[in-house]
Amino acid sequence: MTRTLIIGASGGIGSALATGATNRGHDVTGLSRSTHGLDITDEAAIERAFKSLSDTYDLIICATGALVIDSAEPEKSISALSPQALTQQFQTNAMGPALVLKHAVRVLPKDRPSCFAALSARVGSIGDNHIGGWHSYRAAKAALNQLIHGAAIEIARTHKQATCVCVHPGTVETPFTAKYAGRHETVPASVAAENILDLLAGLNPPDTGRFFDYAGKSVPW
Repeated sequence: MTRTLIIGASGGIGSALATGATNRGHDVTGLSRSTHGLDITDEAAIERAFKSLSDTYDLIICATGALVIDSAEPEKSISALSPQALTQQFQTNAMGPALVLKHAVRVLPKDRPSCFAALSARVGSIGDNHIGGWHSYRAAKAALNQLIHGAAIEIARTHKQATCVCVHPGTVETPFTAKYAGRHETVPASVAAENILDLLAGLNPPDTGRFFDYAGKSVPW
């Protein structure tokens, strides 16, 4: 049986991932801020959460993230950039998941295949950015991609069967994203979760350190 850990399990996509994994027969453990006090911007809280776990996990998904923090909308131009918004985006979307991975290494098995996935975003791709804007969010997701990529190289030395990746889940259909989706196709959280679980089930150690979209296609850095 696949043992699965979902970080951010109370969120829209996190809860859908937990449900989808359970329906596939996984033994699922969920951690979240609302239920367990897991604030991913607080390393002490992350450390406490992981110290409470006594098992290893075949699949760990960090399903946290935020586009708007403290009412700071995505910037339409560089003139709208603020130190506070930039700092908060980095704390939530780059530092948080990276610290989760730091402590998750302890519960990744060394004797069998395992996978750690962090939910990123296509707008974090530098090579795919052709319109600008959304500077804080883009930069934070780009930083996340680099952090996971670098950590994957290191983890491969000690966990030779592990795969660490960034995943673009697509634009998930929620009342919140409706304001920003524009002409982008959206999918319900349940569909996004199934797509992600299908993708992760098909990955192998040679895929470690890469950035994929929900359909399994590589996203440029």
